[in-house]
Amino acid sequence: MHHTTREGRLAAALVEAADTLTETFDTADYLRRLSDHCVELLSAWTAGVMLIDGGESVSLAGSSHREEVALDLLAAQHGGGPCLESYGSGCAVPPVSIGVAHAAARWPEFTERALRHGVVATFAVPVRRRDALLGALNVFVSTLPNSGPDGGRWELLVAQALADAAGLGLQNHRAYAQYQSLAGQLQEALSSRVRIEQAKGMLAERWQVGTDEAFVALRGYARRRRLPLDRVARSVIDRVVEDSELRTP
Repeated sequence: MHHTTREGRLAAALVEAADTLTETFDTADYLRRLSDHCVELLSAWTAGVMLIDGGESVSLAGSSHREEVALDLLAAQHGGGPCLESYGSGCAVPPVSIGVAHAAARWPEFTERALRHGVVATFAVPVRRRDALLGALNVFVSTLPNSGPDGGRWELLVAQALADAAGLGLQNHRAYAQYQSLAGQLQEALSSRVRIEQAKGMLAERWQVGTDEAFVALRGYARRRRLPLDRVARSVIDRVVEDSELRTP
């Protein structure tokens, strides 16, 4: 029953991580929720995500549980740590003892900070979408997972599943945001064209001239005033510009 419940929670977390096609999406909140799921599913001390672009950290997020500690441990990795190592290799960094790593001078600044916070062990998995590496998910625990019967394999599998779902969710949202932006630009261009045509028609009817002549007047006024043509068309539609100014040669 315990496994069923645990696997059910994992399935729900994966669905949530993939559900990012919304206009209200917030990256920081999304990564915090992902870290929360890690803490809950793995009984971790705390967890965090580092998004990386061009080898530089661009976003840090910690779980709600000990968030300040998680952020501090992520920030301490600018000179090296499990996140950067996992991101650099594209592979998981298996559970490692902080004390052993510190004694071996592996990630000196990070391990010193982790010891200060009382972290016993850590592991990290890459956040990626196919070949694109986006960052890493870092889990901090109070016991070394590989001391268990499965050698920490369950913990790594769960963390990697969550990270993979996050990679999919983040990439999907980026594509969604780009499409939304493009759709908005196209809609604005279409609306602008409609306004210009409407203004041309209004002037042609009012002046009893052809639409080409009306357009020349619109364009000439826009150039003289150094205004966008669409803005001039709005002024014509709203009747806030004098005909005499528009028809000035």
